[in-house]
Amino acid sequence: MGAGATERTTRAPPSMLPHEFDAATRALAADGWCVVDNLMTDAQTRALASECATMHTSHRLVPAATGTDRALSLLRGDSTRWFDFGNLSAPQQAFVDRIDELRIALSRGLLLGLIDSESQYAVYPCGAGYARHRDQLRLSDARVVSAVFYLNANWLNVEGGALRLYLADASHRDIYPRGGTLVLFLSAQFEHEVLPATRQRMSIACWMRQRAVPVDH
Repeated sequence: MGAGATERTTRAPPSMLPHEFDAATRALAADGWCVVDNLMTDAQTRALASECATMHTSHRLVPAATGTDRALSLLRGDSTRWFDFGNLSAPQQAFVDRIDELRIALSRGLLLGLIDSESQYAVYPCGAGYARHRDQLRLSDARVVSAVFYLNANWLNVEGGALRLYLADASHRDIYPRGGTLVLFLSAQFEHEVLPATRQRMSIACWMRQRAVPVDH
């Protein structure tokens, strides 16, 4: 977990509709990944996008690091800011509440033992990307489900910036970063990369976690 991220365990707010995330649960069980629409309202997505853009222009995001030692790397070109769970803004709180609802639904449906999550804003400038990698850290199996929520209004495929998931059959799937789209995938299973775009690209990266057990390599 990076500097500024705070570990916590929460309960789902009572707003979750029965069976709301059943389709996502089935898709994750069958394929290991899926796309979820309507996690947030359009107004909530715009509020998150505005906050992320404001933080970026005021230099509150920092060059992203990789690995358990949080080392700067040429593998990625984004800047990030961890959500501080002790001091969430109203847009962040709305997002965290919905992610918690989803986390609890997935954990119950798939018996994943997910106890918490961590989230960060990420901004890729024009032309930047993130080389092929897996999200599960080398010395920890805590990250179980990766989630990426996109904040980019009116995104066109020709602008690039897709998240490329590499599938088990040696094919790949490209998911373009349109505002309001949420991508879920199993952190240990899927190598993926972020392709360069012709415009700035904003998202929230989130990891749903189990209780960590050291991994020997």
